[in-house]
Amino acid sequence: MEKLPHSVLFCCDHNAVRSPMAEGIMKKFYGAGTYVQSVGVKNDMEIDGFSIAVCQEIDVELGRHRSRSFDEMEQWGDDLSSFDLVVALSPASQRRALELTRFFHLDVEYWPIMDPTGLGETRDAKLEMYRQSRDQIIQRLTARWGQPKEAE
Repeated sequence: MEKLPHSVLFCCDHNAVRSPMAEGIMKKFYGAGTYVQSVGVKNDMEIDGFSIAVCQEIDVELGRHRSRSFDEMEQWGDDLSSFDLVVALSPASQRRALELTRFFHLDVEYWPIMDPTGLGETRDAKLEMYRQSRDQIIQRLTARWGQPKEAE
């Protein structure tokens, strides 16, 4: 079990499915002691409705999430070098994070979280795929930083 870092950046391809889920769940589980953000390689999609739905099931609110890219993050003043840990949830975001961090002493970890988009034929089947991705994120978080703290 590791001590929580001061700041974590989750990244995936579009900042619409996996990284917002990871950001929201981490904030809920571990409170405000860690600065948590998420970002995508591209910002060409809004937050995914299925992501919102499966996170609502565990009381994590994603409806207000605004997707952003690495480039926008820098424009908005969040410097990559200010994060203790970058967690990439897709191969493309891992490549981009490594590219951007090669000048900084920064840990980039890769957590292979399934991309649920486009999987499942029916609404229920789709929700089931998103739940699997959500649960993979939860397993990674709790394996790394322990069980969630009780909500303050």
